[in-house]
Amino acid sequence: MSGYMAAAREEDPVHTVRTIARLSQMIVELRDEYVARPRIDTLQQIEQRLDDLLGLREDLHARIQQAQRNADHT
Repeated sequence: MSGYMAAAREEDPVHTVRTIARLSQMIVELRDEYVARPRIDTLQQIEQRLDDLLGLREDLHARIQQAQRNADHT
């Protein structure tokens, strides 16, 4: 067996980017829902998805830094 080990899905930047896209789509759908029928619970859901995006931004930033460190060592 070689020394190569596939990255765990959660550690893969592609997974992070796809999750960002899914959340962004959810926010668009929630916007449409809110425009059609303004409700406080819809606003709360939008706020929660924004909080989720902030967490993913931090994850993505860490992955960018790691990729830069790896590139510097090659």
